[in-house]
Amino acid sequence: MEKNLVIVESPAKAKTIAKALGEKFTVTSSFGHIRDLSKKKLGIDPEKGFTPEYVIPPDKKDLIKNLTKAAGEASLVWLASDEDREGEAIAWHLKETLQIPDEKTRRIAFHEITKDAILQAIENPRDIDMNLVMAQQARRVLDRLVGYKVSPILWKKVKPRLSAGRVQSVAVRLVVEREREIMQFQSASSFRVEGLFSCPEKKTDLFKAELNRRLKTDKEAEEFLNTCKGTEYRVTNVEKKQGRKSPAPPFTTSTLQQEASRKLGFSVGQTMSVAQRLYESGRITYMRTDSTQLSKVALGSAKKIITDSYGESYSKTRQYTARSKGAQEAHEAIRPTFMEQTKIEGNAAEKKLYDLIWKRTLASQMADALVDKTQIFLDNGKPSHVFVATGEVIVFEGFLKVYRESSDDEPEKPGGKQAETLPPLEAGDQLEAGQIKAVERFTQSPPRYTEASLVKKMEELGIGRPSTYAPTISTILQRQYVVKGDRPAKTRKYTEFILQDNRVTRRENTENYGEERGKLFPEDIGILVNDYLMEYFASIVDYNFTAKVEEDFDRIASGNLVWNKMLEEFYSSFSKTLDQALETSRPGNGERFLGNDPISGKPVTVRLGRFGAMAQLGDSEDPEKRYAGLAKGQLLESITLEEALQLFKLPREMGLYQDSPVLVSKGRFGPYVKWQGKYVSLGKSDDPYSVTLDRCVALIEQAREQEAKKHILEFPEQEIRVLKGRYGPYISHAKKNYRIPKGKDPETLTLEDCLKIIQKKDNE
Repeated sequence: MEKNLVIVESPAKAKTIAKALGEKFTVTSSFGHIRDLSKKKLGIDPEKGFTPEYVIPPDKKDLIKNLTKAAGEASLVWLASDEDREGEAIAWHLKETLQIPDEKTRRIAFHEITKDAILQAIENPRDIDMNLVMAQQARRVLDRLVGYKVSPILWKKVKPRLSAGRVQSVAVRLVVEREREIMQFQSASSFRVEGLFSCPEKKTDLFKAELNRRLKTDKEAEEFLNTCKGTEYRVTNVEKKQGRKSPAPPFTTSTLQQEASRKLGFSVGQTMSVAQRLYESGRITYMRTDSTQLSKVALGSAKKIITDSYGESYSKTRQYTARSKGAQEAHEAIRPTFMEQTKIEGNAAEKKLYDLIWKRTLASQMADALVDKTQIFLDNGKPSHVFVATGEVIVFEGFLKVYRESSDDEPEKPGGKQAETLPPLEAGDQLEAGQIKAVERFTQSPPRYTEASLVKKMEELGIGRPSTYAPTISTILQRQYVVKGDRPAKTRKYTEFILQDNRVTRRENTENYGEERGKLFPEDIGILVNDYLMEYFASIVDYNFTAKVEEDFDRIASGNLVWNKMLEEFYSSFSKTLDQALETSRPGNGERFLGNDPISGKPVTVRLGRFGAMAQLGDSEDPEKRYAGLAKGQLLESITLEEALQLFKLPREMGLYQDSPVLVSKGRFGPYVKWQGKYVSLGKSDDPYSVTLDRCVALIEQAREQEAKKHILEFPEQEIRVLKGRYGPYISHAKKNYRIPKGKDPETLTLEDCLKIIQKKDNE
C-alpha cells in the first residue's frame, strides 16, 4: 500500500490535518524551521553571491533523523507548511535537508484547515515556488548582514550587548520621534462655549448648542458671556441630510491586531498566538495576510446568515480590495472557516477573538447604516453669537446591528458614541437660553503609540509585512529599547465662566489628564542607539529605504528580480557605510550637563552608565562625587536639574525602630524600606521623599506579620523551611523550591520527609 507522509510546522496543525486525511496518511511536524543561519558566525559569503551557510540546530538533530527515516520509507512526501514565504522556505529546507527526490515531493498549501480545503490541496499539488523561497532567503540574508555587521559597532561605540536590525531599528525610530514630538509640544488653551436652550412655545426639553468658534483668553470668554445677558435667541436655519456609514473590510493581520488591542486589550503577540491556535484547530483562515477578499463560499454563507437572521434589507454582498502598501500573496482575509459556527469551544481568549472575527466578517457583508443628521443654527442677531446644535438619529442600523469599528483616539464604549436627538424646530422659532458656560480646554499632544497603532503606522509606511509585525514589536521590547507601560494622570487647573440668572460667575477647577495605559515609551538606550544609527547609518533607518526593500522582496517573490543581485546592490553601499562608521564615529553615552547644585556648587550631569541611566553630582575628579539612578519614566534627554537633585535625597535616614536604623531608598524594583538587613517595598501611594517613620514602621510590622503567616516549619540544621506560597505549601532549600506531594500534611512533615522530597525532585 502506498505510504503518504505529510509534514507540517506544528503539532497542533498536524493533529487537525490527520483527522481530515484519515489512516492512509501519516501526519508529522517539523516544529517550525529545521535549519537556519549559524548563531556563532555570519554564515554568508558576499564574495560568492551571498550564498548562505545553513546549519541544523543541536535540538533538531534527533528530529531530522526521524523525519529522514520516515521520508525514506514513504512513497510520497507532502510538504504542507503555511502558504506564505516563510512556509515555502520551510518546505524547501525540508526537501533539501531530508534529501527527498523531486518525484516523491508534493507541495500543498491551504489557507484554511478544513477537510474540503485539505482534500482539494491533495488533489492539486504543485512544485515548491522557488521565487517565494528566494524572497524569504533575501530577507533573512539582508537582515543578518545588517544585524551582524552593525551590532558590533554599537557594542564598541555605545554599549556592549546591543543589537541593530533593519525593521526593529525603524520601529524604534518611530517611537523615539513620537516621544520627541511630545517633549516639544506646547499645550495651548482656549474656551469652548456651550449653552442650554429650549423653545417655550413648543414646550421642548433643553438641548445643547455650541458656539461656532473658540475664545482665546479668559478675558474674552468673560466679556462674551456678559454680552449674552438678557438676549433672546432664535432659530435661523435647520439643515437635515441623510448620511451613510459603511462597514469596515474583513480583517487583515494588522487590522485584527489593532481591533483586538482596542476591544479586547490584547497585545500584538497575544493576538497572533491566539489566532494561530484558532487557525491550527480549523476555526479561522490563515492569520498572516494583507488581503481583504473573501471566497465565494464565505460570501454565500454570510448572505444566508444575514438574510435569515435580520432580513434581506440587511444584506449587501461586498468584495474589498487591499488597501495596504505592497500587499502580497493572494490570500483571503481572516474569517471563520464556517460562518454558520457562531460559537466555538476553547479558552476565554480564543472565544473572544473568534467572536470578534465572526462579527467583523458578517458586518462586512451587511448594508450601510442610514443616519439622519440635523444641524440647528441659532443666534441673537449678532454674527459673533452663532450657536450650532448637532443631532444624529440612526434610521436604519444596517451593519451596526452586529459590529462597530473602534478608533485609536477614543476608547471603546458599549454601543459606541451616539449624538443626541434634537427637538423638531423650524427657522424663526424663538428660544430661551438657560445656562451658558465657557470652559477652558487644552490642546493635546500627539498620542504615544500602542503596540497596535505602531503596527498601523508601519503598515502605512510599507515597513514590514504581516509575518513581521509581531516579532518586530517583541524584539524592541525584549531589547528594552522600548518599554510598554502606564503613566498616572496629572492634575491641572482650568477656568470656567457660567452665565445663569443674568449673572456671570468665574470658577477655578482642577481636572485629571494625560493618563496612559499600555503605551510604548523609549528607554534611554533606545534613544541613544536610534541617534547613533540616524547619524552614521541613516539609510538603514530611512523609512523610504525600508519600504523599498520590502518592495524588492515582493519583486523577487513574483520572479521580477534576482535575489542576490538585489543584495549586491545593497551591500556595495552598505559596506562603505560600515567602514566610515568605524573610522569617524565617536562613542556616545548621552551625557548632559544640567547645571550646578545651588547648595554645594558642584556640577550635575546625567549619562548612560554600566547599569543604566544615572545622575552624577560632582565632577570626575571629585573624591566625594555621588551617583543616583534615574527614576522610572525619566530620560537623559528631558530630565531637569531640579528632578536630578531630588534623586540625591535618597537614601533617607528615618530614625531608629527597636534600636535599629530605618532607611528609605530606591532600587531596581522601586522604593523600599531597609531595616535589620530586610527590605520592604513601599506602597504605590507612598512617596520615598516624604514618607514618615511611622508609615515605615507600619510597613515593617505588616511584612513581619505576613512572613509569620507564611512560615509553617523550619529545620535550621539543614537550612530547610516549609512555607505557605501563592500556589500552596512548599519546601525551600538552597534557593530552590520543592512542591509538597498531594496527601502530605505540611504541618506534620519531618526532616526525613523533606529530605526525601528534595532528593526525589533533584534526581528527576
